[in-house]
Amino acid sequence: MKNSSYEIQLRPTVVADLDILFEFQLDPEARHLAAFMSKDSTDKEAYLAKFTKLLADPNINNQTIMADNVIAGSIAKFIMEGDAEITYWIDKPFWGKGVATTALKDFLTLETTRPIFGRVAFDNFGSQKVLENCGFIKVGTDKGFANARQTEIEEFIYRLDR
Repeated sequence: MKNSSYEIQLRPTVVADLDILFEFQLDPEARHLAAFMSKDSTDKEAYLAKFTKLLADPNINNQTIMADNVIAGSIAKFIMEGDAEITYWIDKPFWGKGVATTALKDFLTLETTRPIFGRVAFDNFGSQKVLENCGFIKVGTDKGFANARQTEIEEFIYRLDR
């Protein structure tokens, strides 16, 4: 789909993508905005083991975001406490260019589980805008320990029903 300045395509994530996706999430600014990461997210061996296992889970829909045939990020649906949740990560050079919004809109045509939730740090305005542009409605807040910040922060909870 072409809603950004790039030709965006989604494809199932494969193990070979994980090295690149690992590098994306090492960026300090991106980590701060994502906030809620695993304790060992900078440990490449642990990251590869965790995500290789997740790729085999039939309850998780993992897609790699391609922008002009270059890996630009990832997007996935997973189940947390019985609810379908969305997560995505965009490589920093692609921020603010419509890649996340286009990818999420495309993903929501592939992944039809509803309701589906998105959670975002209170100060991650870019991600809040992406969710809102895709029809998600803010339905609540929560507090949790953000490993990337080493403190408890507020997160906003968004929901999509359609």
